[in-house]
Amino acid sequence: MGKTAAVTGATGFLGTHLCERLLADGWNVRGLRRPSSDWGRLADSDVEWYVGDLFDEPTLRSLVDGADAVFHLAGVGLWSADPATVERVNRDGTANVCSACQGADVGRLVFTSTAGTRRPQGDAEVADETDVAEPIGAYQRGKAAAEELVDRYAANGGDAVTVHPTSVFGPGDDSFTPQLLAMGLEPTMPAHLPGGLSIVGVDDVVDGLLLAYEEGESGEHYILGGENLTYEEAVDRIAEHATGTAIPARIRVPATAIHAAGPVAETVGAVTNRHVFPFSRGMARLATSQLFYSSRKAHEELGYEYQPLEAHLPDALEWYREEVRA
Repeated sequence: MGKTAAVTGATGFLGTHLCERLLADGWNVRGLRRPSSDWGRLADSDVEWYVGDLFDEPTLRSLVDGADAVFHLAGVGLWSADPATVERVNRDGTANVCSACQGADVGRLVFTSTAGTRRPQGDAEVADETDVAEPIGAYQRGKAAAEELVDRYAANGGDAVTVHPTSVFGPGDDSFTPQLLAMGLEPTMPAHLPGGLSIVGVDDVVDGLLLAYEEGESGEHYILGGENLTYEEAVDRIAEHATGTAIPARIRVPATAIHAAGPVAETVGAVTNRHVFPFSRGMARLATSQLFYSSRKAHEELGYEYQPLEAHLPDALEWYREEVRA
């Protein structure tokens, strides 16, 4: 009989890919989903569904009890809710998962946070796990608080590790992936952002999650990153892979324009309660930065590897053309 995994956020982008991989590897998979969630590709799968959310404590306890691994992926992003709700769900929802695990027969808790709680310090070009940064915005504040809760759970006798994916790319994503592909493919997108980021394929992140379960040290943190690329490099490589030729020169949006948009977005959000990128002054600064990361620790301690952007483009492009453009 295979091992049992409990997955929160099972119907999300990363959660769907993780559940598919676990099932393929012979795991028994329990998934948490809200009553209104779209099951997507998992509709006809063998996932055993538990209907509830991160504040449904009896359901959480049933979900995790007897699980060899608890993969906590569920959370709320800035596009989905107001800032207070984003922070509360990411923080208090994680507190509830830790509480459920404490009172049950569980193996290891693997918590998926964000690389955004780390940033390059001073003149450094890349950040690693030690570069803890002051959170910017409600999402990062909630995730940073959640990390502290998971660390405390591990320090008090629980078995837990935290992973920090960078910018996750792949089919089924409704935010970052289609935006990046559009910058490289669409003639109506003549500009790209300044700055840069670490782009990691969703399959590589799934590998990293399983390696964190198998090889990680309790209480530790691991960045799961990919190639560090400027936006210009990324969109050029997407276009060349898709068409065989580099795209015509595109305009880089001036950093000053994005910085100026930050206060405007704050005002619009305060007055209308509608979210406008870049949300705030702090996020405007982030959008123009080179947010590069090192995955050396995950490589050395877990055996984690990542593939170049081009390895992930065939599946992502097929999905984009069939599901996004259609």
